[in-house]
Amino acid sequence: MAAKILIKRQFSEGQAGEIFSLLNKLRTKARNQQGYITGETLQEHNNPQKKLVIGTWEHIDNWFTWKESTERRQLEAMLEIYQEGP
Repeated sequence: MAAKILIKRQFSEGQAGEIFSLLNKLRTKARNQQGYITGETLQEHNNPQKKLVIGTWEHIDNWFTWKESTERRQLEAMLEIYQEGP
């Protein structure tokens, strides 16, 4: 059964280029993972610093494998610098 993963993020203002680049790197790396189906990033109309990432995986175990990978953790740590909240 496919799994939908929703990740909400609130970023600080002024770093849109770096944030966009990091989110793209995450998506590019995720595409190469076993079980990845698709993903999209949405942003709030009135507050573009609020993002919602929706990922679809063949199975929840595929997601957890990617979530716990060193590669993803490193990119997540870089994104956390720009985050204000979930």
